[in-house]
Amino acid sequence: MFKFKTKQLFSKDIGIDLGTATVLVFVEGKGIVLNEPSVVAVDKNTDCIAKIGKDAQVMVGRNPNHIEIVRPLRDGVINRYDVTEKMISYFIRKACGSAMLPPRVVICVPTGVSEVETRAVMDAGTHAGARKTYLVPEPVAAAVGAGLDIHSPTGHMVVDIGGGTTDVAVISLGGIVVSKSIKIAGDKFDEAIMRYVRRKYNIAIGERTAEQIKIQIGAVYEHGEAKYMEVKGRCLVQGLPKVVTLSSKEMLEAMMEPISAIFDAVCSVIEKTPPELVGDILKNGIVLTGGGCQLYGLDRLMADVIEIRTRVAKEPVKCVALGTGRILRYLEHMPDGVIDLSRVRAKM
Repeated sequence: MFKFKTKQLFSKDIGIDLGTATVLVFVEGKGIVLNEPSVVAVDKNTDCIAKIGKDAQVMVGRNPNHIEIVRPLRDGVINRYDVTEKMISYFIRKACGSAMLPPRVVICVPTGVSEVETRAVMDAGTHAGARKTYLVPEPVAAAVGAGLDIHSPTGHMVVDIGGGTTDVAVISLGGIVVSKSIKIAGDKFDEAIMRYVRRKYNIAIGERTAEQIKIQIGAVYEHGEAKYMEVKGRCLVQGLPKVVTLSSKEMLEAMMEPISAIFDAVCSVIEKTPPELVGDILKNGIVLTGGGCQLYGLDRLMADVIEIRTRVAKEPVKCVALGTGRILRYLEHMPDGVIDLSRVRAKM
């Protein structure tokens, strides 16, 4: 008799944090197994995918003319459907290996997506190889991943700052009470840095350089001792290479516009929140998740400006992916589409 290894034949359910900048994949029983840039290299001569993820990321700014570097998601929604479908399919195969039975897949989406955008994500997941596709709002997944008890009759405020969108939500009894999604997040931080360097030094820098500046010296609150970084770019006057040294103090000015927009969104949500839940938020504080919340001093500045205690979640970049993974256990009796966790009366 033949003995089959069922773990290889039957795939486990997976959760996908389908971010504008990064894709994280959670596999049931294994945890987060993939963390790769949501970047795809397309060969324009053959219209075929050349590279995906990390392999495509290293080509940004260095690609030959026949290779197009594509970010298939823009501002948190699908920008290039065909490329997104192939990217999701690639990550599903990479996560599940040679399993015979296609997995059920939970994908996170911003709170402000339209019905058309929701259907596009559903179709992309299904066509990419998912047996069933479920969607979950990003702030809900982030709250679950941050360890908050979203099913309690207590209000929790989550601010998830990703690559393309910032989602602000007040969650209670498993559902979103008030929310707002704005298309200002990590990508806009990079653009703000690029504009600042161009305006002050007459130097053009690329997206990858701006991202490195953000990671190394990006700040919205003064350091005890300023940090410095040497930056190389192209002089807009002479057209020649030029090197300047930026300080973390300069980032306070560079980041002012996008950070102010995020604070306005938080205040807007608080203004629409029922008084009872505002009291809970004052007691529990604001929880920050997503890669964008790692800017130095963002939690302190938000606490000073909004006057509500603010903290960064543990492993903020992974919160949404961890949340989608923990939601997998509730799929058995749920229909395809957006998951309504307010019907689940159990601790996540």
